Amino acid sequence: MSNLRIIGIVFGLFGLLLAFRIYRGPRWKRFNFVILGIFSISLTAVSLYPDLLNTIAGMLSLHPEQRGRLLTLLVFSIIILWFLVLYFKTKLDKYAYQFDLLIRNLGYEGSSGDLEDGISDKEIMVIIPAYNEVDSIRELLERIPHKIAGKNLGVIVVDDGSTDGTAEEVKRAGHLVVRNKINRGQGGASRLGYDILLRYSNVKVGVTMDADGQHLPEELDKLIVPVLDGQYDLVIGSRVLGQRQRGTFLRNVGISTLTKLINFLTGLSLTDCSSGFKAFNVDKMKKLQLKEEQFQAGETLVEAAKKGLKIGEAPITILERKHGVSKKGKDILYGLGFTKAIFKSWWKSR
Repeated sequence: MSNLRIIGIVFGLFGLLLAFRIYRGPRWKRFNFVILGIFSISLTAVSLYPDLLNTIAGMLSLHPEQRGRLLTLLVFSIIILWFLVLYFKTKLDKYAYQFDLLIRNLGYEGSSGDLEDGISDKEIMVIIPAYNEVDSIRELLERIPHKIAGKNLGVIVVDDGSTDGTAEEVKRAGHLVVRNKINRGQGGASRLGYDILLRYSNVKVGVTMDADGQHLPEELDKLIVPVLDGQYDLVIGSRVLGQRQRGTFLRNVGISTLTKLINFLTGLSLTDCSSGFKAFNVDKMKKLQLKEEQFQAGETLVEAAKKGLKIGEAPITILERKHGVSKKGKDILYGLGFTKAIFKSWWKSR
């Protein structure tokens, strides 16, 4: 291999790495990344396989002996198909967004009167998405404090289409509840909670936590106080920095790998990317464009990094679930879905 080809490979790989390093976090520009990425990949490919240029040139010459007319037809068919795929994908995304807004508005309108009375004097609100968690939610709500750092704290449980009486249990406990008409997943339920908080200017800090009892209400102050003090806009509860019950080997490896992937794509230095226990500045949350139905933990981190929010972590404890079964599904499928959500969030333009 000649020195020129070696130099081409080095510059191509360096350019690809540079594309990731420059265009991540608040500096993300998809068009610039694509241009630099294509140039770097092309330079690397040509340096490794110089005959690639001759192959491409021969294909494009479309000589009769190469079945040129058939190849031309296939090329144009593929181009047309790609345009059709993009067109219908855009249409579907539009309809999905409209459906999302409809369901969220229906959920809010069904409880608007109770919400006004229950939120108007609160500066901190905890959002708890819940799907068939009647046994766990009962114990959890009893332990949530009424004040943190001298600020009034309230709770909104988003009943995500439960059929076991979860909403009724929340009302008996004296807390607010809104209902999704259908089960949408943690991401969809959380967005309904975010919508509600954004309607009340008195609410300064929002918190999300799971309904299954794995998060400790006694640790709420670890997440909330740094946001109240202005140290961070978003604080993630990290089981890696804190304590956790022993999980499966595959899940532990998956969390570590996905966290490293998010750190690489965004320039962050996190330890736990999949935690649903987080506190955030409500006003800064307006900047985020969240769309995921189920895997919103990774999407939130990527979006927050792209929008320039100050992101930190705090050590938390994760307990074993006492009641019911996990809604996350199998480790492998969960990991694949989470990875897909990360790349979708990173790739979409600001």
